[in-house]
Amino acid sequence: MTARVAHLWRHPIKSHGVESVAGADFAAGATMPWDRVWAIAHEAAKLAPGAAGWAPCANFSRAAKSPDLIAIRARVDEAAGTVTLTHPRRAPITIDPDRPEDAARLIEWVAPLSDPERSRPAFLARAARGMTDTDYPSVSILGLASLRALSERFESPLAMERFRGNIWLEGLAPWEEFDLIGRSLRIGGATFRIRERITRCKATTANPATGHRDADTLGALQDGWGHRDFGVYAEVTEGGRVALGDAAVLEAA
Repeated sequence: MTARVAHLWRHPIKSHGVESVAGADFAAGATMPWDRVWAIAHEAAKLAPGAAGWAPCANFSRAAKSPDLIAIRARVDEAAGTVTLTHPRRAPITIDPDRPEDAARLIEWVAPLSDPERSRPAFLARAARGMTDTDYPSVSILGLASLRALSERFESPLAMERFRGNIWLEGLAPWEEFDLIGRSLRIGGATFRIRERITRCKATTANPATGHRDADTLGALQDGWGHRDFGVYAEVTEGGRVALGDAAVLEAA
């Protein structure tokens, strides 16, 4: 297997913005730095404001329910601890999510982007670790060849941002990432144990440039390959830096 890191993405506020980065320092047993540090709980969430533990994704505002959210872009100022969000139909906003007044501003900012027939955004939650969709700290690893295979079923290429992945690899065969489950992958200076497939939701049907649903990705996966999975979840077992261009090497079983 010969593969390299082609793209790295982080999502500081779950389902509310994506940012491309050149490298990241991964730690064992942790999520990607600055990935899903915060999440916006909706008014029907089964958690209280101030709760610091991990919670299932059903408690949060997500692009699966409000597709407009997928068009949000993020930019983190790590030194200042601030996040700037942009959207095609909203003025940019810069906040320190840990400041209550800024968290309130964020809720006001995202309200017009939320489906009015769904539970409304209520408050910002911060987990002790990244608020991933898994009940363990995970990093998502995806293959560009699989994206191209899926894109062939549509008239234009599908954007990576639909799938909200962390590490995108070039050099794998289509769907080869599924064969890595149970194995360890050395990427740059870090080692990842591949745990399971990622089963996808309606968030992937929305266009990250517009926030409008325009591709039946779930139907295409089901019709083409008999499943709705795309990418794999992994755990960091040995920390280290991962950067664009780094090799991904399968470790001996």
